[in-house]
This record gives sequence, structure tokens and C-alpha cells, in this order.
Amino acid sequence: MKHFLRVLTQFLVFLYCKCLGQGLKFVIRKVTGRCELQRICFNNKPGARRTLKIETSLKRSKHELLKSAVGVHPDSVEKTIDDIMSLKRINPDINPQLGISLQACLLQIVGYRNLVVEVEKLRKEPYDCENRAHEEMLMKLWKELRPDSPLSGRISKQWCEIGFQGNDPKTDFRGMGLLGLHNLLYFAEHDKATALQVLHDSLQSKHSKMSKAEWDKKKFDKAIGYSFAIVGINITDLTYSLLVSGALKTHLYNVAPEMPSLVHFQQTFCYLMQEFHKFWIEEDPCDIMEFNRVRTKFYKRILKQLKNPDMALCPHFTASDLHLVNL
Repeated sequence: MKHFLRVLTQFLVFLYCKCLGQGLKFVIRKVTGRCELQRICFNNKPGARRTLKIETSLKRSKHELLKSAVGVHPDSVEKTIDDIMSLKRINPDINPQLGISLQACLLQIVGYRNLVVEVEKLRKEPYDCENRAHEEMLMKLWKELRPDSPLSGRISKQWCEIGFQGNDPKTDFRGMGLLGLHNLLYFAEHDKATALQVLHDSLQSKHSKMSKAEWDKKKFDKAIGYSFAIVGINITDLTYSLLVSGALKTHLYNVAPEMPSLVHFQQTFCYLMQEFHKFWIEEDPCDIMEFNRVRTKFYKRILKQLKNPDMALCPHFTASDLHLVNL
């Protein structure tokens, strides 16, 4: 009996809240002369704060056109906005900016969804040593990170110099597939100075043969010592987790004025790679066995930052590269 009463109470509360919410929306529309989508666009600046509210409003709508809008093909976005304006009886000649704002939001929403699909496809594609394109990417990674050291052979202990675990890097890509290789190569090509510095630092340890004076000059005041490539693949997994969980929406909706792309994802990886490197040094772990602890703590810190709707992780690329929204 107690269980029945508890369920009944929860149902009545839910019903009351839903009816109250619908009633309030009706009253507010009558008073302001604007529908919910209009109010969101007028009361929130461009970026995550606006787009997240538009996305929530569309998903919660009872009307099929609005609910399905978040899943349309990018080519259908413009027509979908026209249909929404018509449904809401909004005159585009009187409110031209509204259509532009809604279109930008919807492009971000469907772009994020498509980005998840694209990233997932790369993650699921295994590294194939028989695939010429895969092999060329791997060789290019070596040349970018070790330009003055020719590789003795495809199977070589030299791979350990850039942080792979064994003689053949293909085994290290099993978890993240080609996504890990794409990210590492993007980092090495597009933020080369940082990538080389992180690689150099990762090879250091407190027990280096450097003199104390040299060590202090280089500011290697704490233990570093980790495998660059393996950590890169691990940070790829962390970035992927942020993406598929939706946590990365805050950042991407703030830096991509329209559709987030794979480039935005890769730039975010570069930023997280550099930030993790700094965080690792700050944490001063005893050895690599503390990696999971440090990673978990770092992940929680990034999640906390992304809860701020105005947050943009802002990778250290130029504004022209990022196409940053003016926040």
C-alpha cells in the first residue's frame, strides 16, 4: 500500500508540474507575444548558452516537427527553420534575425551529432598494416616527431622513442583505432612546437644524468617520464568520452559558429594533451603507475569547467584557425 501511495504521489507531482509548465508557457507567450524559441534567442547570446536551451526546447516539444528537427540532415536545416517559423506563425520579414539565429543553433546541433558519428567511425576502424594510407600516416608521424633520426625499419625498437610500447605501433592503436593515429599526427603537424616539447619533456625523469644546474635551467623540477604516444592515445579516449557524453557541447557550441567539425575535435585534443602534460607535472606522481589516478583527476577538472555554459577550452591556435565566436 505504501509503495502504491508513493508511486501515485510521484505521478500526481509529475502531472502537476507538467500542466503548470505548459500553463506558464501559454501565459508567458500571451504576455510577451513571443514563443519559447523566440525568448531563448532574444535573451541569450550566441554560443552554448543559447544552443543548449534551443536543443532542450526542441527535444521536449510535443510537436513532431520540433522534436525531429535535431535529427535532420544538414542540407535540410534551412527548410526545417522555415517550417518551424511557419508552425509558430512567426513572420520572417518582421523577425529576420530569429531565422538566422535558429539556423545557426540547429547547424551546431546536427553538426555535433554528425561529428560523433564521424569520430566513432574512425575509432572503430582498426589500424591495418596492409593499408598503404595507414602506413603512410604512421611513417609521417615518425618524421614529424623525429625529423633527424631515420627509422631503421617498419618493425623497430625506435618506436619506443616516441612513446609506443613495442617494436610495432599497430598493437597500441587497438583501443582507439585510427582515431588515435589521426589525433597524434594532427598534433605533430599543426602544433609541432608544442608536440615536440611535450615529447622531449616526457622522456625526462628526476633521475636524469643532467646536472642540477641544467635541470633547474630547464625547469624540470618534477618527475615527468611517461610514454608520449600511449598518453596521446589515452587522451584521445578522454576527448572521445567528453564528446559522446555530450559534455563537449559547451566548448564546441562556443567555438564553432555553425557545424562543429573533426578539426575542432582534433584541436580540442591538442589542447587537452598540453593541459594534461602541465597537470601531470603539477601532480608530481611518483611513477607511471599513478597514471590512472592523475587521469581521473584531470578528467573531473575538465568536466567541471565544461559545466559552465560560457566555457570555451580555447586551444592555443589562432582565432582564424578556430573561427571563435565573439563571447
